[in-house]
Order: sequence, then structure tokens, then C-alpha cells
Amino acid sequence: MSRYAIRRLAQAVPIFLGITIITFVLMALVPGDATQVFVDPKVGTIDPEFMQAVRKKWGLDAPLHVQYGRYLLNALRGDLGFSYGTNQAVLDAVLERFPATARLALAALAISAIIGVSTGIFSAAWRGSYFDTAGMVVALFGISMPVFWLGLMLMWFVGVKWPVLPPSGYGQGAVSYLVLPALTLGLAFTASIARVTRSAMLDVINTDYVRTARAKGAHERAVITHHALRNALIPVVTIIGIDFGHLMAGSVIAETVFSWPGIGRLLVDAILQRNLPLVQGSVLFFAVIFMMTNLAVDLAYGFLDPRIRYG
Repeated sequence: MSRYAIRRLAQAVPIFLGITIITFVLMALVPGDATQVFVDPKVGTIDPEFMQAVRKKWGLDAPLHVQYGRYLLNALRGDLGFSYGTNQAVLDAVLERFPATARLALAALAISAIIGVSTGIFSAAWRGSYFDTAGMVVALFGISMPVFWLGLMLMWFVGVKWPVLPPSGYGQGAVSYLVLPALTLGLAFTASIARVTRSAMLDVINTDYVRTARAKGAHERAVITHHALRNALIPVVTIIGIDFGHLMAGSVIAETVFSWPGIGRLLVDAILQRNLPLVQGSVLFFAVIFMMTNLAVDLAYGFLDPRIRYG
């Protein structure tokens, strides 16, 4: 297993290089540069000499490939640069926002996994019933529903029209402020988990060992949970792991809508300010989280099914 993990980590190196190159190129194609951070909106312009000094300080006067080379060498030493506006280390800025993003992603993952797996199990166990049809219709609606629209609807009805929960903000970490953004992200990913769970359960629910368990007089609940579900877990765990990576990286919209102080909102602000080191560091951090999540899911297969061997 250790050799497999090392090989997977080695395969991630070209992916990280590609991510950094694409980010550099995309940021270079956007008009303007980081000196816009220092522009007073009332004045509209800044002194050309000051602008040139800022570009020289941050290395923006060098060609793009030289800037990229410097960044890559520094990143290999663990230095992701400094934010243009605050002069704060990028790694410190990202890690400072990480707890809020992780908290939101884990809460959303718990909601999506509990509702999605339960719906998929019941839909497969009572295939063709009204519950199965209703569950799949809701799943289709969830897949088609934009996150920002669901967030705005929840914010309006639950936070404004009927003020049961705070509509936005972080509230010093109060749980009440977490509910709406977690529901928004969790419900959006519930549909995919429910569909995969239902499909995986249907593949195993009519197999010989399940029929044998029923013939021996096992209770239907035991047949579903101990025999069918256990052997259907691999695709379910896969989609949950992938969804966690998406929740970490895809929380950008939800954090922006709900003013949640996470990495996603930090990334949006950095893009608007042309803060290349902060954009690059945030994207690279999301990539690391996504790759490590996929690796953890792959390694979990051996615990779920002892028959799996890592080549």
C-alpha cells in the first residue's frame, strides 16, 4: 500500500505543474495588473513612477516565464509568496481561512451523505414504488439546481421572510450561521450520492449471497445493511470522497453568497484584485486537498473489501 501511495503522489506532480501554468496564463490574459489595488476609486489613476516601483517590488516587470520560474522555485521551498494588498504570507492567509472552509465542507458532506445514502437505500429496497419515484425526481431536481439559486432562496425564505436563521455571515462561529450555507451545499450534492447509492444497491440486492441470506430467514433490515450495503459501499465511498473534494473547492459560490470567510471567498477577492500569489496559492491548496482526498478514498478500498490488492 505504501508503494501505491508513493506512486500516486508522484503522479500528482505533473498535475500540480499544469495547474500552476494554467493559472499563470489565465491571470496574464486578464487586463490590468496588481497595481490596481493601490488605485483610489475617486482619483482613478496613480503616479506612473509609483506604479513602476510596485511592479518592480513584486517582480511584475519581468516576463511571464521568468515570474513563473521564480514562483515555482519558491514554492518548492514552501514559500508561496506574499499577498499584494496586505503583504501577508500567502500560506498564512490560506491556512487562516482553512478552518471556516473545512467546517462548512464537513457539515455539507454530513448532510449530503446522510440524506443521499438513506434515500438511495430506500429507493433500491422499494424499487418501483412511489418513494422510489419521488426520490429520483428530487435527485434530478437537486442535480439541476444551481447552488447560488438555492442559496438565495434559502436566504430569502428562511433568513428574511421567516427569520428563523441568520441569512448570512459567520457570527463568530455560531452554529446557526452554519446551517443555511451547509444546507445549500449539502442538498446540491445529495442527488449524486442518492443516485449512485441506488444504482450500487440494485447491482447487489439480487445477487446469490443476498438471496441466500433471505432464504436463511435473515431479517430484511439485516439483509440490506449487513449484506447488500456493505458490498455496495465502494462506489458510494468514491462519490462521497469526490464530493468532499468538490465541496472544498466548490464552496466558492456558497461562501460568496453567504459572506462566509473561507478560502473560496478569499480566492474571489484575490481574483478581483489581480492578486496573483494569493490566487495561485489558493488554487494550489485546493488541488492538494482534492488529490489527497482521492488518495484517501483509494486507500480506503482495501479496508472496505479485503479482496482488493494494490498493484
